Amino acid sequence: MNFEYSLAFAKDQDLADPLSGFRKDFLFPNQNGVPFIYLCGNSLGLQPKVAREVLEQQMSNWENLAVEGWFEGESPWMFYHKELKSLMAPIVGASPMEVCPMNTLTLNLHLLMVSFYKPQPGRFKIIMEAGAFPSDQYAIESQVRFHGYDPTDAIIEVSPRAGEYTLRTEDIVAKIAEAGAETALVLFAGINYFTGQWFDMEAITKAGHTVGAMVGFDLAHAAGNVPLSLHDWGVDFACWCSYKYQNSGPGGISGIFVHEKHFGDKTLNRFAGWWGYQEDQRFKMEKGFVPEAGADGWQVSCTQVMPMALYHASLKIFQKAGFMEGLRAKSESLTEYLIFAVNQVNIELGFVQFNIITPTEAIDRGAQVSIIAKEKGKEIFQQLVANNVLGDWREPNVIRLSPVPLYNSFEDVFRTAELMLKISKEIGL
Repeated sequence: MNFEYSLAFAKDQDLADPLSGFRKDFLFPNQNGVPFIYLCGNSLGLQPKVAREVLEQQMSNWENLAVEGWFEGESPWMFYHKELKSLMAPIVGASPMEVCPMNTLTLNLHLLMVSFYKPQPGRFKIIMEAGAFPSDQYAIESQVRFHGYDPTDAIIEVSPRAGEYTLRTEDIVAKIAEAGAETALVLFAGINYFTGQWFDMEAITKAGHTVGAMVGFDLAHAAGNVPLSLHDWGVDFACWCSYKYQNSGPGGISGIFVHEKHFGDKTLNRFAGWWGYQEDQRFKMEKGFVPEAGADGWQVSCTQVMPMALYHASLKIFQKAGFMEGLRAKSESLTEYLIFAVNQVNIELGFVQFNIITPTEAIDRGAQVSIIAKEKGKEIFQQLVANNVLGDWREPNVIRLSPVPLYNSFEDVFRTAELMLKISKEIGL
C-alpha cells in the first residue's frame, strides 16, 4: 500500500475499513474527560462493553441457582469450559480437543513442563531466547533446579548478533543443532515482548524435533495477535494469557494447547487434580487418576466461571470478526502505517530520533512497534500519556505502541505520530 502522512488519508482508510465497527464494542479509558488513544493492547486489552453484562448474568446464576448452577441453567458451570474450546481453537490453529481454558499463564507453563520437560543424563538442556519475559526465565530456572541441574549448565540462551536487536531464524536453528541430543526442550515465546519479533515457530519446531527434543511456546503476546497453526506445525505444547490481545480482563484466565499426538502417551508425567479426571466417572470419587481425554486431562482445579465468562465474551467478538484470518490484513496495514508514520516524524525532525527495533517485514511481527528514542525517551513517553496517548514503557529505553485491529484506527496512528513530532520539537530536539 502507498501510504500518505496526512489526517485525510488516515480518515479515508478508516472509512474503507470493514472492521471499523468493532471499535464501538469496547470501552476506552479517559483523562480529564477525553478518551485515550489506547495503544497498549499488548499489555492489557480494552474492556468489551458486553463484559459487564456477562458478569451480571453469572452473578444472577449464582444468586438464583447457587450450587445448582453447576448443572442447571442455560450454561451449567460444570461444562462451561467446553463452550470456550471451540472459540479458542481457531485463535491458535488447533482442534477444540487440543485446547482448554484454565488457571493462569505461568502456572500452566509449570504444569506443562512437568509433562514435557523430562531431563535425564545426557539430555537435559533447555534452549530459549535471551531476553525472554521474566516469568519464563524464572519458571525455566526453577524447573531446572527442581530436577537437580544447574541453570548455567542446563539453559542455553540464543542472543541477537552484535549490533542487532532481533534473532535470526538461522541462528536459532543452528543453536538447536549445536546442542543436538543434549536438548530436552526448546521453549520460546511466540512473539518477544520487548522487540515485538514474531519467531518462525514452524522452523523452530522442526529444528527441535530433528534433535529429538520437545518444543513448546509461551504465546502471551502471540495468541489473538497473529495467525497460528499449532496443530499443523506439530508444536508439542503451548500456553497463553487471554488479557492482552484477547481482552479478557486483568489476570484473565489462561489457555493451554497439547498436540493430539500426546493424548495416548501414558509415560507423560502430570500433576493431577479432580477436574482433570475423566468426566463421566468424576463423581464416583475413586482413587487412581484417570485423565479426561484431550487437553482437558491437564486440568487441576475446577472451572473459574467468572474469568471464563469474560474470555467467552471477547472470543465471541473474535468469532464475529472472522477470527485471526479476518483481523490479520488490517493488523498488518495498521502496524505498517505506524512504522511509516514514525519514519516520517524522523524525516520532519531531520534526524533519526526514533529507532524502530521491531522487524519491518509483516511476517516477522504482530501488532506492536517497539521504539527507542535517541534522546529523552522517558520524557517523551510521559508527555504522550499526559496528552492522552497510552502505550507503555519498558526499561531501559523502549516505548511500545500496539495498534490493535479490533479497536484501533488509522487516525489513532496518525495522531500519535503527530504528537510524537510535536513533543520532540517542544522539548528542543
